Amino acid sequence: MARDTKQSLTQKIVSGNALTEKIRDWKDQEKKIVFTNGCFDLIHPGHIAYLNEAASLGDVLVVGLNTDQSVRKLKGADRPINNEFSRAQLLAAMFFVDAVVFFNEDTPLALIKSVEPDVLVKGGDYQIENIVGAAETLERGGKVEVLSFLPGYSSTLIIEKIKKH
Repeated sequence: MARDTKQSLTQKIVSGNALTEKIRDWKDQEKKIVFTNGCFDLIHPGHIAYLNEAASLGDVLVVGLNTDQSVRKLKGADRPINNEFSRAQLLAAMFFVDAVVFFNEDTPLALIKSVEPDVLVKGGDYQIENIVGAAETLERGGKVEVLSFLPGYSSTLIIEKIKKH
């Protein structure tokens, strides 16, 4: 199925309730839903390659985005560099991202349980048994995919490089 590339940015950035409606509609249309999550602080080619590959695994890509508060808990007081609304707009601007939803919890487990994705995606060196929501996704008959990162790209490395200059 073709992606709706004409959705506006504001249509893609959704609350939990609006996402529930979108998920219901997509499931009614028998669309395969892919879910991933992250901070996506400084968007770089690694993020784009990762999200594009994640989107290719289904019909709809939902991105759970850590709020500023949860990024600070994960990365420290000097992060994020870009606020949550800026990060959400950048993600929503990508044609292969269909929905962006914030989560403030330490993990996206509640969001994953709500979305019930057909495919749960994480990047890097995760083992499936260590991925939040993997057990629940597999239990429902969904798939869990671990995608490789594009070497040499990370927000942390970019920030360290900037600090050296």
